[in-house]
Amino acid sequence: MVERLNATRIVAAPAAIDTAVWPQGALVLRLAPDEVLVTAPVIVGGVDDPHAIVERETGFSAVWVDNSLAMDFLERECDWELPRPRPAFAQGLVAGLPLKLWFEQDRVLMVVASPFAADLAERLR
Repeated sequence: MVERLNATRIVAAPAAIDTAVWPQGALVLRLAPDEVLVTAPVIVGGVDDPHAIVERETGFSAVWVDNSLAMDFLERECDWELPRPRPAFAQGLVAGLPLKLWFEQDRVLMVVASPFAADLAERLR
């Protein structure tokens, strides 16, 4: 089931992102050199950049998919090379949807903008 992701989006100087201490157990998805999506609440002062933008992000939805099912889906629907080492983060167009993918050894987190959540769920069937 694709569910809304409660996360924190941070835009800050790359050095501040590199040295930030993130909440225990949170995934930190590096969307760009100066931007991360953290799968947990982050305190504004936790990023050492006075100009950092730290905002709660609820515009994404996500689903964990078993690795074998995820790889079957991605091999069919993804035109770009997937990262081999794990854990790894990648993002790009998959099955016509802009996905963010967090690869672990036995599962893959698929993150999509919430307006496309139903489309992702349908494509995973």
